[in-house]
Amino acid sequence: MAPSAVSPTPAPAAEASTNLADVTAFYDTTLRFFLNGTRVNLDNIDPELAQLEYLRGIGLTGTKLGCSEGGCGACTVVVSQWNPTTKKIYHASVNACLAPLVSVDGKHVITVEGIGNVERPHSVQERIAKGNGSQCGFCTPGIVMSLYALLRNEDQPTEHSIEEAFDGNLCRCTGYRPILEAARTFSAETGCAKAKTNGGGGCCMEKEGGGGCCQSKPADDDQPIKRFTPPGFIEYNPDTQLIFPPALTKYEFKPLTFGNKRKRWYRPVTVDQLLRIKHALPSAKIIGGSSETQIEIKFKAMQYSASVFVGDIPELRKFEFHDDHLEIGGNITLTDLEAIALKAVEHYGPEKGQVFTNMHRQLQFFAGRQIRNVGTPAGNLATASPISDLNPVLVAANATLVAKTLEEDTEIPMTEFFKSYRTTALPAGAIIASLRIPVTATNEYTSAYKQAKRKDDDIAIVTAALRVKLSETHEVESANLVYGGMAPLTISAKKADTFLIGKKWTDPATLEGVMGALEQDFDLKFGVPGGMATYRKTLAMSFFYRFYHEVLIKLGNDGADLEAVGEIEREISRGEQDHDATAAYEKMIMGRAQPHVAALKQCTGQAQYTDDIPVQRNELYGCLVLSTKARAKLISVDTSAALELPGVVDYLDHTDMPSPEANWWGAPVRDEVFFAVNEVFTCGQPIGVILASTANEAAAGARAVKIQYEELPAIYTIEEAIEKESYFEQFRFIKTGDTEKAFAEADHVISGTTRMGGQEHFYLETNACVAIPKPEDGEMEVFACTQNPTETQAYVAQVCNVANNKVVCRVKRLGGGFGGKETRSVQLSSIMALAAKKTGRPVRCMLNRDEDMMTSGQRHPFLTKWKIAINSDGKLQALDAEVVCNGGWTQDLSGAVCERALSHIDGCYAIPNVHVRGRIARTNTMSNSAFRGFGGPQGLFVAETYIEEAADRLGIPAERLREINMYKPMEITHFNQALQDWHVPLMYDQVRKNSKYEERRVAVDEFNKTHKWRKRGLAIVPTKFGISFTALFLNQAGALVHIYHDGSVLLAHGGTEMGQGLHTKMCMVAAETLGVPLESVHISETGTNTATMAQLAHAAYFSRVNLSAQGYYRTPEIGYTWGKNEGKMFFYFTQGVAAAEVEVDTLTGSWTCIRADVLMDVGRSINPSVDYGQ
Repeated sequence: MAPSAVSPTPAPAAEASTNLADVTAFYDTTLRFFLNGTRVNLDNIDPELAQLEYLRGIGLTGTKLGCSEGGCGACTVVVSQWNPTTKKIYHASVNACLAPLVSVDGKHVITVEGIGNVERPHSVQERIAKGNGSQCGFCTPGIVMSLYALLRNEDQPTEHSIEEAFDGNLCRCTGYRPILEAARTFSAETGCAKAKTNGGGGCCMEKEGGGGCCQSKPADDDQPIKRFTPPGFIEYNPDTQLIFPPALTKYEFKPLTFGNKRKRWYRPVTVDQLLRIKHALPSAKIIGGSSETQIEIKFKAMQYSASVFVGDIPELRKFEFHDDHLEIGGNITLTDLEAIALKAVEHYGPEKGQVFTNMHRQLQFFAGRQIRNVGTPAGNLATASPISDLNPVLVAANATLVAKTLEEDTEIPMTEFFKSYRTTALPAGAIIASLRIPVTATNEYTSAYKQAKRKDDDIAIVTAALRVKLSETHEVESANLVYGGMAPLTISAKKADTFLIGKKWTDPATLEGVMGALEQDFDLKFGVPGGMATYRKTLAMSFFYRFYHEVLIKLGNDGADLEAVGEIEREISRGEQDHDATAAYEKMIMGRAQPHVAALKQCTGQAQYTDDIPVQRNELYGCLVLSTKARAKLISVDTSAALELPGVVDYLDHTDMPSPEANWWGAPVRDEVFFAVNEVFTCGQPIGVILASTANEAAAGARAVKIQYEELPAIYTIEEAIEKESYFEQFRFIKTGDTEKAFAEADHVISGTTRMGGQEHFYLETNACVAIPKPEDGEMEVFACTQNPTETQAYVAQVCNVANNKVVCRVKRLGGGFGGKETRSVQLSSIMALAAKKTGRPVRCMLNRDEDMMTSGQRHPFLTKWKIAINSDGKLQALDAEVVCNGGWTQDLSGAVCERALSHIDGCYAIPNVHVRGRIARTNTMSNSAFRGFGGPQGLFVAETYIEEAADRLGIPAERLREINMYKPMEITHFNQALQDWHVPLMYDQVRKNSKYEERRVAVDEFNKTHKWRKRGLAIVPTKFGISFTALFLNQAGALVHIYHDGSVLLAHGGTEMGQGLHTKMCMVAAETLGVPLESVHISETGTNTATMAQLAHAAYFSRVNLSAQGYYRTPEIGYTWGKNEGKMFFYFTQGVAAAEVEVDTLTGSWTCIRADVLMDVGRSINPSVDYGQ
């Protein structure tokens, strides 16, 4: 029996009362749902709670907070429910960070903990873990639940549906390949035991000519299809999954209300109830999927005192086919609308169903599945986003919106609905009840387009829906060229529409005229909101060019540009790796492929991260008060309003430091303050911190702090810094040979400028910290999300005014780091420790994504002006380069990053005469920091830039020019180091051969000759990367081993586990050395009270002298001296070669990678699975 919407008692008549309390007097106040198979009844609910906050608050911390805006999928849960549209049970993957708690009434919420644990994992959890699909693991629970939802809805998913299921999940570590490979073991294509991918001779579906197939058995054959289970894995049986609770199949949906003085929620279950609420309170905020509203609340501090959840009103989720139109309920989910669009194409036929084809296409790339499972057309229309994917389709189709109030229905043409930015023609107090979408008429043609930075799950740069109606002789009778992303609202290109009327479509002059009209319609100026003015104008014209030729083809016109039609589509991902690469040196444990030691814990949600630590008694939450100006004097900071707010306990700033000196920090130069003093130097600089009883109260308090600024001139770019000579003191250079002579004697001198922008780290777990003061001796325990517990310990001790031995910093694991938590994490931990010290209470803080990006810095932008000398035979003779990186407002690790760029600017190429110089620009931007590669990628990018430029100038193929100049074994680099164990030339030849590079080069050249709009690129690039820190004191490590009487081993070391598999490898080394099974070795955490590093005295540390009896290592032989260009800079080099082929659509900028081959020399791999993942 399907759930039904009921009103237990008759609702009061409209004329009887317009008072909201009277209208909702009979509403129930208890939320009822199932959670992981267990019934839950809730009264007195905090109306501001999202599902994620509730789940984590009751200890189900496997569901993670990654972005708070439905973009990363780390918070994915499954909500099983009766779908009134399809009349079936649907298992919806949902972003718990956005979904209001009220939305789960009458449903079954399933979290990662609910489907399995380490002792009894679900087959999804086990296959992702054993398939190396989890590295840092922070995103993994969400990925597990997305796959689980797919399997619950599709017993035999296709490979396409598997990839599509992950559209709303980001993984920063794996590159997705092992995740997809694990998921494919459940697919229809690879689920057959005979499939080639499973070692069989070939499934009947894979063989030409086919034959009988187990998938096409007679209907009366009740024998289940034998699903392939990889050897050693748990079998997936759909019949043994968590059932949809029988109590919910007969659940009576009652209208609900709950809340407090600040906010109230209403959940009507009929349209009449909804209309009465809106009549009584027209300002009540209607919530469907909450994908927009929750972001407004969290990031824009918008407050809605009354919200109405409309997701459980069956009347708004119906659809009906009429002769000339399809009518859909305003609150049909976008997932259901996808299926309805396909049904409409089938119902009306491909010609009349063109508009529905457009809808389906746009919906495929509309956010991720989690958003489409809750998002609705009404929500999309009401928010009136100017870059909506769907709205242009509805406007171009001349759809009609049906608005309802308690008094009347109003039909609004979609062409008249959008009035200005985020403003519509929807009457006050009205709801969007339905949409009537006309079928495509005879001789009418329509198509829709979208361009985004990435194809899947990304907001549009420009969208368009283009429609024309032609006469029998191909004159344009009506036209509607509708664009999103070209104005503050969805808009028609009016001049182009007008121009088209009466024009003959097949006349080339028509195309020319429309292009000119579009230029007038969309004359975007530089600096327009959203940026990319030229690109957006180009896209508007490119979309019409494509549409024009699509119509010509349908008309059978020979003048159609066939290549302009059709877009680049990414193929289903494929990949393979060499599983035998390490066979020659496998030992008992080392050298063998092993899953990450914590993979199963990560896949089951049992792995603990910093913010998963249980809430401490009397705990406070901190929220940073950050500068909103790039550079300004602080005239006043008024905290009075903040301190009056409920739950706010205190405010701290620089005056709470034990001394002015304690406010200074930085690595290696102490040039940064924890709290601003009198002046701010960048947006996002901490001014103070608010402490409160909850995270939301702390955030409200931080917003209430009133700051008066006097703005000062600021420097934002490297170019501005150069012009104003704004640099940090450090200057480095490497000089070898005689560059002036080489330039004078060379056949060719080529110069250029190379720019490389910044890059956000985007680890899935933002910076987080829990600081716990101890009752004795000023001790402080800090659980920190940091790559650098030692420095965290030192600065926490500084701000707490105690010795280092009174502070313990503990790191269990990080949800990704990539360098962004090497130094920048120290700021948050030290501030929270100071707060804990002052209040005597534990203090917790997890930055939201905006705060994290503002405070953590990014990869350094670089500007390099270079000049090379090269002879006609292609041999490089000299390199001269001025390298400037943007350090931001403090130096941080910029010096070391710049040094590494200088040492890698040669790439893999022998250049006898080199003079390169490096400076660090001081700007009023965030302080940039370490990032994977640490300056190496920037230097290597410059090298490949001058190689490509020289190849173009000399007419020598770039791959040949690389070969001509490639280092040979034992040749000397520009920093005077001989290249020992140099294998790049050999690897270069191997990749060329294995990738069939030469034949593909011929094919690519031929493709580019015969294609006007599609172009392919093919390149092969070598790399070397020096392994050692140029800061000598960093090249050391310590470890501590305990062997217990039961034979188990406890290992501690100074490194942190952030997904790179360090703990896994260290356990393998210990097990191999001690001759014990791997499972006998355990690493509990990284702590400054266990690893040797923290026990070394300051002088001994910088002299690299071991004062501990525990294990200790320092890198031998190294010791480079800048300026003199003497000494060994790196102990060794990792080496690699990659070849890649891509295809680009030059009309729109869309591209796809066709193939990539990567070969790396990493020495003897301790764990191939981990190294392939890296």
